[in-house]
Amino acid sequence: MPLVVLLALAGCDIERRKSDAELGLNAQQAAGRKIYDNYCDRCHAPYSSRGRQGPSMKHIFKKQYLPVSGMPANDDRVTDVIKMGRNKMPAFAQELTQQQIDDLLAYLHTL
Repeated sequence: MPLVVLLALAGCDIERRKSDAELGLNAQQAAGRKIYDNYCDRCHAPYSSRGRQGPSMKHIFKKQYLPVSGMPANDDRVTDVIKMGRNKMPAFAQELTQQQIDDLLAYLHTL
């Protein structure tokens, strides 16, 4: 029986999703997380270093430069990418308000 449990756990590398409170998110960051879930998560892994179709967002603002473009990793450049898109990433200027983008940036800073 212990072997079965060990084998079951060995193949499971998915972590339980933490709540906003467990992550210590304030209201703006929590709002940004919802936007991330709706628009970004399908292509960008938030906490994993393994990317999906797009690069992972883990520690995105802890780096000096953005991974694909080589642009500085700051709010202005990330806002530009969100609004105008880049390569395979679509533009979201018509879908997200500036407040939503600000909320999203606040969340990205927590990753």
